[in-house]
Amino acid sequence: MPRSFDMATEYEGSVEQVHDALRDEQYWLARLADSGADHASLDSIHVTSDGGIEVATTQVLRVDRLPAVVTQFHHGDLEIRRVESWTGLIEGKADATVSGAIPGAPVSLSGSALLTPSDLRAHLSFRATVEVRIPLVGGKVENFIGHQLVDLLIAEQQFTTRWIAENG
Repeated sequence: MPRSFDMATEYEGSVEQVHDALRDEQYWLARLADSGADHASLDSIHVTSDGGIEVATTQVLRVDRLPAVVTQFHHGDLEIRRVESWTGLIEGKADATVSGAIPGAPVSLSGSALLTPSDLRAHLSFRATVEVRIPLVGGKVENFIGHQLVDLLIAEQQFTTRWIAENG
């Protein structure tokens, strides 16, 4: 049974600054290089006519770095494909859909994000739904992934805040 996780974070930058970063190919290349993955690629990036952005990435973690809860059910390196589609700014806000998949594994992730102003900062709220279709232990793996998503959100927020300070 799928599990949903609600998360939020604040950026040390405005909605416009965060959105501009998301629309910058160099931001994505640097973010992927900083991700901690053994291999990461920016598969596609497209700025839409409404000022939004569509990004597809792939990140690979070598099998020797994976926790036991993962290696019990997935053999070999773990390839994670992710797609983010952000709208252009509408009344100072942007929203996104996010999907993730691990080819060859019974795992899926879908989510939605909303970037809104909060004082002089940008606030990101994110709701993710994780489904692991493995009888009896799927829920345990879903919880593990949910906790990893929180860590990922924090790491990406910290990276984006540094990026804006250095490039914005």
